[in-house]
This record gives sequence, C-alpha cells and structure tokens, in this order.
Amino acid sequence: MITFTFPNEYFSPKATLECGQTFRFSPCGESAWLVLCADKACLLKEYAAEVHVSCEEADEQYFRGYFDLETDYAALLKEAEAFGVPVLFEAVRFGRGLRILNQDKAECLLSFIVSQQNNIPRIKGNLSRLCAALGEKKRFAGYDYYTFPSLERLAERDEDFYRSLGLGYRARYVAASSKKLLEEGFSSVEGKTGAELKRALTAYPGIGNKVADCISLFAFRETAAFPVDTWIARLYRENFGGAETDREKINRFFVEKFGPNAGIFQQYLFYYKRERGDAAV
Repeated sequence: MITFTFPNEYFSPKATLECGQTFRFSPCGESAWLVLCADKACLLKEYAAEVHVSCEEADEQYFRGYFDLETDYAALLKEAEAFGVPVLFEAVRFGRGLRILNQDKAECLLSFIVSQQNNIPRIKGNLSRLCAALGEKKRFAGYDYYTFPSLERLAERDEDFYRSLGLGYRARYVAASSKKLLEEGFSSVEGKTGAELKRALTAYPGIGNKVADCISLFAFRETAAFPVDTWIARLYRENFGGAETDREKINRFFVEKFGPNAGIFQQYLFYYKRERGDAAV
C-alpha cells in the first residue's frame, strides 16, 4: 500500500463523494472514507491542509485519474465566478473542493440505471447487495469489500434475480443492459461525443436523457453534459426565473449559458441546491 497527498483547498472528499455522482463509498472514521470503484479500493483521509489517498501501489495512477487530480480546478472556479451569476458564485464557494470523478463506464452506466426514481440510501443499499451477491470479496487496509461484478456474472442473471435484490422495476433494465454490454461492450458509443454520445447511450435499456447526461459526465468526461433533475429544474425556476418545463429545453438553456464546462458547474449547483433545499432527496 502507498499513500499520496493532494492539497485540500481543491479536493474535498465529502463534497466529491456526497454530491450524487457515486454511491460505493462509506465513512470509516473521522474525516475518512473507503472508496470503491470497479475492482479497486482506496482510503481517503482529510487533514487540515491536505487529503491522503492510500491505495495499492499498482493503483496510484488509476486513482489520480479517478479523482481528476490533473485538472486545474482553481481555473475552473475562476471561470464559474466570471459568469457573474450569484447562485453559481455561491455554489462554487459552498462546494469548494468538489471534483468530477472519472468512473468505470460499465459500473457508472448500471449504477445510474439503479438510481432512477430512487434515493441515495436505497441506491447504496441496492448496489451493495448487487456487489455482495455477484462480486469478488477482497480486503484492503483491514476492510472487507466486494468488487463491482464482471459483465459475465451480471449478464447470466435474469430480471427475477435483480428484483430479489430490491431493484424493483429497474431490475429488467439492469438485466437487459448487462447483456447488451457483454455482447457489444461500448462499440455503439465508441468515438461519439456530445449529442451523438447521449443518443447512443439512450439505446441501452432503461436509460433516458437525464441518466445519459450523468453517464456522459461521470464516465466519458463530457464536461458539457448537464443532467437536469428535480433540483436543477427547481433552481432554474427559482434562481433564473425560468418558465420552461421541458427538461431538455432546460438542459439547453444551461449548456448555452455556461458552455463547455457546464456539466462541472452543474454538480456544484446541484450539490448546493440539494444541501440547502427543504425537499426530500
């Protein structure tokens, strides 16, 4: 195991993990988290001036990429503040240190199918049961964990099995998309970006526009992808005086307003609105 560090001025584990972009993590002590992705694990520990990232030596570059540590977030936050939009200015200050993760594509796709019409505790429980049932048990730094299952293991199970894990109506989509991923991989989206990538992702069973935007942003590094959910629609009405109800039109409003990094700013806006809102997640 090795440990590397990063200044916490632009890396907040709490904001990064709790902003709704990932679900397989758990607190393990004060200001410490066990983070899981694909078949890998790391420990995050936040101190006064820096974050310590502990992982297997072979996984160091993986986690540097996963936490997007090469991107200059100081420049991104200056860009956000330069728009002169009060709620965005407040959001980037509130969520300072939030970073967009670069997630495993298959895990991200299936996780966001599970996330539909769901709340975060239930999503985490659904995915935990899925990994315990089909993943491989491993141990890291004294903690047992399960890997995200291989596509072979996922594809051999049917809808009834996934329903038994509590996935409800999403079970048929997980079963069907797992089979499609095993058969085709990501060949149908290879080389596609922007709107073409989004359309290709919606060909997977159970994926609509909002989920496609999430997968585009969190797994394909499409930084203009702007997921619109209840919180963002509410922010659009309350902070931008918007009257549109069509979420694709709301999406286009924000992408046109904030440009190629709109999706990064979306996470700050979403996290700010949800954490300070008064409705249920």
